Amino acid sequence: MQHQSGYRMQQEAFTVHDWLKWLWPETEIDPCVLLALTCGSAAAFLAYKCVSQKRIKKQIQDAQKKRHLGLEKMEKATQKFKQQNPSEQAANILSLPLVELAEKLREESLSPESVLYAYMGKAFTVNQEVNCVRHFIPECEQHLQKLKMQTKKGLLYGIPVSIKDHIGYKDHLSTCGFVASLDVLEEEDSVLVKVLKRQGANPFVITNVPQSLMTYGCSNSIFGQTLNPLNHRKGPGGSSGGEGALIAGGGSILGFGTDTGGSIRLPSSFCGLCGLKPTGDRLSNIGIRGPVDGILSVTTSVGPLARDVDSLVLCMKALLCDYMFQLDPLVPPMPFNEEVYMSTAPLRIGYYDTDGYFLLPPCMRRAVYETRELLQEAGHTLVHFTPPSVPYVMNELFIKGIFADGGSTLLALLGKDIVDPSLKPQVNFLRIPNLIKKSLAKIIKPWFPRLANQLNALCGVRSVKSLWEQHDKVKAYRKKFVDEWRRCKLDVILCPVLGPAFTLRYPGKLLAAVSSTMLYNVLNFPAGVVPVTTVTEDDEEVLQQYQGQYGDPWDKKLKKAVEGAVGLPVAVQCVALPWQEELCLRLMKEVETLSCKRREKKAL
Repeated sequence: MQHQSGYRMQQEAFTVHDWLKWLWPETEIDPCVLLALTCGSAAAFLAYKCVSQKRIKKQIQDAQKKRHLGLEKMEKATQKFKQQNPSEQAANILSLPLVELAEKLREESLSPESVLYAYMGKAFTVNQEVNCVRHFIPECEQHLQKLKMQTKKGLLYGIPVSIKDHIGYKDHLSTCGFVASLDVLEEEDSVLVKVLKRQGANPFVITNVPQSLMTYGCSNSIFGQTLNPLNHRKGPGGSSGGEGALIAGGGSILGFGTDTGGSIRLPSSFCGLCGLKPTGDRLSNIGIRGPVDGILSVTTSVGPLARDVDSLVLCMKALLCDYMFQLDPLVPPMPFNEEVYMSTAPLRIGYYDTDGYFLLPPCMRRAVYETRELLQEAGHTLVHFTPPSVPYVMNELFIKGIFADGGSTLLALLGKDIVDPSLKPQVNFLRIPNLIKKSLAKIIKPWFPRLANQLNALCGVRSVKSLWEQHDKVKAYRKKFVDEWRRCKLDVILCPVLGPAFTLRYPGKLLAAVSSTMLYNVLNFPAGVVPVTTVTEDDEEVLQQYQGQYGDPWDKKLKKAVEGAVGLPVAVQCVALPWQEELCLRLMKEVETLSCKRREKKAL
């Protein structure tokens, strides 16, 4: 807020001499005394900073040691099981799709022990390669014994699952990548974890996230950088990046993340997974805390990531149960609608290959066109659709919604921490006083309008009244979008998603590149990602001619971020209206099936 920035600048200009004159107006201040006081104050400040940094580093070392001991325990438990059960074939278990694995567990042709230890062993190996596991959950072994005593087997009976860092698990940390959170243990399980356990699932690891969760990289100053298992020069996406890397590496068969601007969908895109961001509150958020809670303009959702759409469907069937509706009355009591999902009626599908704000790389747009053709051949109607006013949404609704306070809450948290290098570009922009942000915006507007608009948006809102007006603008935009949807008589939308996987450190330099995903957080529509193809040599050649939407420095950075991605996954995004997850999943399944058939034909 501008008036606050001005106040801060005035405070900084208020010298030691000014303070002394204010305290003792009648006293003449000796220059030597003033110099001594100034030097003493500076020395005291530096000493405080030094002690604070030492304390933070000690906390980080202790956290890393605890993590290491936990992973050692995980490895020893796995080795012990292997020695006691030498005939168990972990590779066979790890190769089974979730639906088939769940069937074998329920019919007892596989034991929950063999499945848990197979995934514990694989998760340990994957973590050694890409650093994706934040902590092992040793209670999973005790929970395993409780599962065996249950008379009624849930839909996820015996399935080991992974959960993102800030999904609450009793007696474990929810750090959001911050050192300040290392001393706080969760007092109880989140509703999501409670329902998973009731359905027979067994959470066994907690996965890594980027510091603050407000980026789609995956690195923090405590547990380090997570790599993409498909290419270690690339990141896994974020903020559910640890989930993406672990599942893509084969160390988990079903994981759970959260999504505020693409944090489920971007790791799915970067790592070649299927991921679903449901409508906010279709699944309970109780017990899942963020670094900045209370944001209303942009909706955060919790949702699943897995290898295929069938896994997401099974997961949603399991979670949308009476137990969740009892634990969280704010979740609409809507069980999974099998009739909608299984329908074979032709769909009227809107499609677009660009949102008019960030032109995605050629391979991502190719994926939309190829998928459109497949859907048309399958009997669906495809209608071109233009999402309205996306640049306006990015700045006035998304960025001003996330950083309504000008970033002051986030900066206060980071002031007690060591800022991760990958987050520094974003933090540096937030630290610029609002008055200077606005002045810079005016200067650069003619040649870099996108950055100019973002700088203005990062100033946040001026007052409570302005925040209410911003909330009202979000509601008005949602109505405008739905009106256009209905005018085109659409059932669902097919559109691009950011990708392929970025080279490490680039996400922090390109916050605005998430326009393809953030749109559906502002709208609060369910949206899912499905991999359909891979980057080809031809895509890489066409990329060399890429100019982007504006030809500005951001477009040039995007080109560099995605270079060298031959063979990496390329995905599309599927969208439905609020509370229609089943319809979104139906389109995702159709896209997945048609894409698989096309790949099989090419392989012949």
